[in-house]
Amino acid sequence: MKTIEDFLCRNARLYADRPAIVTPCDTITYAELWQRVSAKARTMAALRGRAVVFRGSQTADFLIDYFAIHLAGAVAVPLEHDVPDSRLTELEAELSHCVLPADVADVLYTTGTTGRSKGVMVSHRAILANSDNLVKALNFSHDLVFVICGPMNHIGCLSKVYPVVQCGATLYLLEGMKDLNAFYQALDYPCAKAATFLVPASIRMLLTFSADRLQTYASKLDFIETGAAPIAQTDMRQLCRLLPHSRLYNTYASTETGIIATYNFNDGHCFEGCVGTAMPHARFTVDSDRRIRCQGDTLMSGYAGNEALTASVLTDGELLTADLGRVDAEGRLHLMGRSDDIINTGGLKVAPEEVEKAALAMGNIAECLCVAANHPVVGTVLRLLVVMRPGHELKARELARHLRERLEAYKVPMLYEQVETIRKTFNGKPDRKSYR
Repeated sequence: MKTIEDFLCRNARLYADRPAIVTPCDTITYAELWQRVSAKARTMAALRGRAVVFRGSQTADFLIDYFAIHLAGAVAVPLEHDVPDSRLTELEAELSHCVLPADVADVLYTTGTTGRSKGVMVSHRAILANSDNLVKALNFSHDLVFVICGPMNHIGCLSKVYPVVQCGATLYLLEGMKDLNAFYQALDYPCAKAATFLVPASIRMLLTFSADRLQTYASKLDFIETGAAPIAQTDMRQLCRLLPHSRLYNTYASTETGIIATYNFNDGHCFEGCVGTAMPHARFTVDSDRRIRCQGDTLMSGYAGNEALTASVLTDGELLTADLGRVDAEGRLHLMGRSDDIINTGGLKVAPEEVEKAALAMGNIAECLCVAANHPVVGTVLRLLVVMRPGHELKARELARHLRERLEAYKVPMLYEQVETIRKTFNGKPDRKSYR
């Protein structure tokens, strides 16, 4: 198999009537899915070799477009569903001038260590390596129904599509975790085994509002995977108590590295910060500065249109991450934080400077600083500290509305506070560390 679409084609032959994609409103079999993907790919023949920028959604249509773009020999560039038109047009123009390597399947936009939005090139080879890593390390199986709750334009959830297709299993798509009843209805789908990927904030939500109900699925939940952000040990332990027979994985992955390592914390030890040993197609080391370095077939091909930035992190098949860690005597990786100022909220990375720039465009704000704050239910959220110009007072709703017109939803702060000053460092820069 050279692409994930090869598995899709195989499944249409071997498992024609098996549900491939289920939503609360519809079911598509593997035979139907392949027919629709093939038909859509034929309409895209003229796009071969080009980058196709499109909005993400939690629908079968999104996956049909995604697979069809690959099948047509084009490159898929999925964005947030609420990305402003101006940003979409800007990225289309940028990518039209980029020469993408022949094996590139996707360009996934992420915010990395510099705070700038970067297009990460992911090859077909990396997709298959990520898929096989997950199949073997998390024990995906043909009779599994996997529930996807998060946005599929990010590696956290998009990567779970691959092992499901590789195994000929079933995807159940949900519109986020705002409706807990819908989540449990997905778990009620008639099957022997169910599994899901949840960021720590979603786990906290389930534990806070419906722990007893979650426990009723203890015999059906084969495994839950989490990642993208740190999970509190109190949440880990509570989840182990509620689901004593489920495998509970904490995974180390990023768009640049792919899926690297995982740890089943329902092992009686429940080590906080542990992300386990390397998966079959990945390796990691920790250098003298405690920076994590990754190797293997899962690595990105580079940053689209930015060879200098690529060379700064990717050398001779080894990728230098912004994460700090240590390796224990058993070869397990333990995360120890990040070396940059990027804020990780709900598994998504936000550059505070981008939020601040958008806020300052309002005109009546003199200074502002975007920092992380702890929310008792959803975990890490964005908090915007604002110094208003003389004669003005902060109107939080008005500011939030202003930001929603300029930023993706996950970049809009939840909390707002008017302050007299923003603390500065000796050289006059905002003292971000003092607010942590």
